[in-house]
Amino acid sequence: MPHREHAPAGAPCWADLWTSDVAGSRRFYSDLFGWEAAEPSEEFGGYFMFLRDGAPVAGGMGPMGDMPAGNVWTVYLAAPDIATAAKTAEGAGASLYMPPEPVADLGIQVQMADPKGATVGAWQEGTFPGFTVLDEPGAPSWCELHTRDFAGALGFYRTVFGWETQLVGDTDEFRYAVVLAEAGSDEQVAGIMDGSQWLPEGVDAVWSIYFRVDDVGAEADRVVALGGSVVDPPVETPYGVLATVADPAGAVFKLRSLPERSPSPPAG
Repeated sequence: MPHREHAPAGAPCWADLWTSDVAGSRRFYSDLFGWEAAEPSEEFGGYFMFLRDGAPVAGGMGPMGDMPAGNVWTVYLAAPDIATAAKTAEGAGASLYMPPEPVADLGIQVQMADPKGATVGAWQEGTFPGFTVLDEPGAPSWCELHTRDFAGALGFYRTVFGWETQLVGDTDEFRYAVVLAEAGSDEQVAGIMDGSQWLPEGVDAVWSIYFRVDDVGAEADRVVALGGSVVDPPVETPYGVLATVADPAGAVFKLRSLPERSPSPPAG
């Protein structure tokens, strides 16, 4: 599904970068993906858009006042009723970083830590639906949650975001579920993985975003040439070639090239 007008409820609909090096990050991602970094908006505290062929593909933000930037990518899930989602999330064990906050007429946002500490955003669209291009080079390709509490996370996101899920693996080596656009659909919009065996020490859960590229090995080399680093080198999987990389400021993201036929999620 390369193009869409609106994200299904509960699906990833946006991602933004919170960086300590705004100028460097604007150069890095523009050079890496061919994005255009739009001018920061004074109205929105210096927030800016990355554009791909003129269409918003991601956002960016520097330090907020006295709060230093975490150098992280944040994934946002579509929430048609964000006030109810926020209240339900708190009742289910999440911690809100802020109450739901309107962003002019663009929409309403909230960020939270899920019960295992993974930062995730929610977005109720107004005039801005989020990214509308998927699975094209330089565009988002997949988002997934890695967690040590697979069953608990499934319950939380089903309750808060109305996820319909399908289990695709249930062994200690590979426990994974995909999120469906709606009940009975075969459209997969996100994934959730039991990451107990490989999450870093001290990390209980984390959301990741994959960006589509044609050649993961070449792009991973470009990441390094541009001052970033390779966290996990390219590996060939049934879901495409995958790699985990970090930008020069340390924000981690993933690269993915699609297989000839993509049977299901990247799961990496």
